[in-house]
Amino acid sequence: MFTHVVFFKLKNRSKENIEKAKEIIMRVEGKVPTLKSIKVGVDVVRSARSYDLALIATFDSLEDMDEYQVHPVHVDEVLANLRPMLESTAAVDFEG
Repeated sequence: MFTHVVFFKLKNRSKENIEKAKEIIMRVEGKVPTLKSIKVGVDVVRSARSYDLALIATFDSLEDMDEYQVHPVHVDEVLANLRPMLESTAAVDFEG
């Protein structure tokens, strides 16, 4: 199994905007064949060091994650709408 974890910090950190971002991220669910599972969590601590959202996605392999990265739903529906909302992101990708 291959796991892709991404943290998102938004420019506008209102609860409504965070929920909108979560909805945008979840658009890939069921639409990208190589994506085995996806979970998006909203930070509840809301400290200065916190990110607003965390994505945990699983794939069978790194190659499957690479296919996900260029899939039209991910690129055109998620990234195109999410990028303007972002202040920063951080990612960790690992096997196992």
